[in-house]
Amino acid sequence: MIPWLATLNPATEAALIGGIFVSLGWIVNGWQNRKRDAAVRAERVRDVQRALYAEIRAYLAALRRDDIAAYGARIAQRIEQEPGYFPVIPTEHNDMVFRAIVADIHVLPRATVDPVVLYYSQLTVISAMIGDLRSVRVQRIGADRAAEMYRDYLSMKLEALVLGEDALTMMQAHLSGGANATARLGMLRRAEEERRLAALKPELLAYVEAESARPVSNPASARSDP
Repeated sequence: MIPWLATLNPATEAALIGGIFVSLGWIVNGWQNRKRDAAVRAERVRDVQRALYAEIRAYLAALRRDDIAAYGARIAQRIEQEPGYFPVIPTEHNDMVFRAIVADIHVLPRATVDPVVLYYSQLTVISAMIGDLRSVRVQRIGADRAAEMYRDYLSMKLEALVLGEDALTMMQAHLSGGANATARLGMLRRAEEERRLAALKPELLAYVEAESARPVSNPASARSDP
């Protein structure tokens, strides 16, 4: 018995104790709700990442299977050498999952949402380029210009391959190890980037010094007197 409770009448004591139990109930219920909401959110994050992971991996697998660098080089050569030739460029739909869940993209952690958005932004650029290529008329713009546009299209796909790999790496890290894993991976990447820049620094300094030492030509002094 709490000493000061003895000074209360039975009705007040009962009301006070009942209020305490109600408050404790609210606290416990609130904690359970927050725990349940956190679990639901975590599952939603996993579902979104798994769906995006599957879509990105499928497209990257197709790019590797087709060996687009070698294939594209052959096609570009045909454009240049075969009068009037230009390949049929199919329309692509490699972002259907992303479009379906884009409203929920905010649930992803920052470490994974950035590379995912960069990758799908590249697909948007590729789609715009496909629209341009499908209207190409070699006879009008010339074989050299048509081949150059096709090579630009291939370089965009190769860039999508790199960006997609980065997105898959970050999502896999988060799916397997959570926020701590993506944080460690981010630190490793920043350290690697710093090492790469440090290795390039002597070359950059040498280039700057060479450019500074180069004599500046004076166009006025090069003119002969009339």
